[in-house]
Amino acid sequence: METPLILLVLANFAFVALHFLMSHPLRVPMVSLLGEMGFQIVYSAVIIATLAGVYFAFIQSPEADLSGTGQVGWAIASVITIPAMVLFTGSLIGNPAMASPGAEKNARAAPKGVFTITRHPMMWSFALWALAHIALHWSWRTTITATAVGVLALVGSRLQDGKKRELMGEAWMQWEANTSFWPKLRGFAKAGALPWSAGLILFVFLTWLHMPIGGIPAGIWRWF
Repeated sequence: METPLILLVLANFAFVALHFLMSHPLRVPMVSLLGEMGFQIVYSAVIIATLAGVYFAFIQSPEADLSGTGQVGWAIASVITIPAMVLFTGSLIGNPAMASPGAEKNARAAPKGVFTITRHPMMWSFALWALAHIALHWSWRTTITATAVGVLALVGSRLQDGKKRELMGEAWMQWEANTSFWPKLRGFAKAGALPWSAGLILFVFLTWLHMPIGGIPAGIWRWF
């Protein structure tokens, strides 16, 4: 493996590992030492620094050193990305996992929208995004980074369940009882018009943006 790819593996590992450590076992001692504001500053600085490391290692790695899965792969990636966008847009409204004054109230409410699919729609949207890029089999740099994002999303979801149980107690346990960690495909029929509309608009926009940013046409733009 070439040196830039080794550095990319290390950068992604550092990004994921430090995210987990500071979000879970190190959070309490760091907050005790630095205070909540100090912790947030250090946490943000570390995450930004490690993410910058991923970016610089990524751009220095070979662009297309795998065989690729051709048009079939792009079609599969596009199909996977659409529900990812629906989950992401739907996760922005009434999400008990997000830090907000109404989080506990949302956890006690009956799940609706994308939460009938999974209680972690945002995390699953990242995981599906990662899977879409892995399916392309385009380059090692893409596969390595997408795998790291997928691990961060899914393992992070499981760890978040434990953390929320401690913070929200019975409210989160009720939310867990009423929702599913693993996505239920039939829930997409109940996701609602807003997540679907916003998700499709976001899909079209981001796949269009893929060309000026990444230099590669994606989604419907692949065939126009």
